[in-house]
Amino acid sequence: MKNKTTIHIVAGPTASGKSAKAMELARSSNGVIINCDSQQIYDSLPILSAQPSDEDKAEIPHRLYAELAPNDVCSAGNWRAMVEPIIKEVIEARQTPIICGGTGLYIKALIEGLSPMPDIPDDVRERIVAKYEEMGAEKFYEELEARDPIMAERFHAGHKARIIRAMEVLEATDKSLAKWQEEDRAAPPAHWKFEIHKILPERQALYERCNQRFVWMVENGALEEVKEFDARLESGEIKDGAPLSKALGFKELRAYLNGEMSKDEAIETAQGITRRYAKRQTTWFRNQL
Repeated sequence: MKNKTTIHIVAGPTASGKSAKAMELARSSNGVIINCDSQQIYDSLPILSAQPSDEDKAEIPHRLYAELAPNDVCSAGNWRAMVEPIIKEVIEARQTPIICGGTGLYIKALIEGLSPMPDIPDDVRERIVAKYEEMGAEKFYEELEARDPIMAERFHAGHKARIIRAMEVLEATDKSLAKWQEEDRAAPPAHWKFEIHKILPERQALYERCNQRFVWMVENGALEEVKEFDARLESGEIKDGAPLSKALGFKELRAYLNGEMSKDEAIETAQGITRRYAKRQTTWFRNQL
């Protein structure tokens, strides 16, 4: 049997200090930091998504940051398929893999494995989304309930993304997502040992970090990033609904640039959204990991 290989996982809410902890670990263990954040995997909005600084990347190797274009979609399964070969490569180079990020579903996919899931063709995905928009939430949910009562029972009409996903899988494979989820999970190699470092600051300290970091982002280039990204959205280069358009603070800074909010209002609103998101993440990591 192979000796156990330690893979560090640094996890916690946004603005909790994960990157600093990952850097500390990397310095002491010949480490390579591997991204586990669903926003930082994209090659746009590096400041707003809090990607590592050029100085940090020059000091310590970083992988899976700015890896995908904004129109790409990255699920937990996509990320797992990308990260496993990188972990193996890092181990073979006698370095220490350090997974760092706040996307809990990605971490669970790595540790626990995933049931096999089909790729949904783009034309099916677009057709189902258009159907949802045409029918509305209630009627769309009623159709799902008629065709796939098992999945419908797990959700309600307000779970937009989840009922669309259930219908996509049903349409593409003629098989319920529930059946796919019953398939055996693809587990990580048995000799991998995961050492989890949860960074969960006291709530008020975390909220203050969220507030201060957002101001720093605005003062250090986030507005220019949002302006450029917005122009690419308007031109059609980036599709409406691209994952990065959901980055914390993007909507509010875009509204300020378009004259729909004052700068102070945009910052305060974005700070509040960030704090609430950090609170939800904290609860998730405390209970799920």
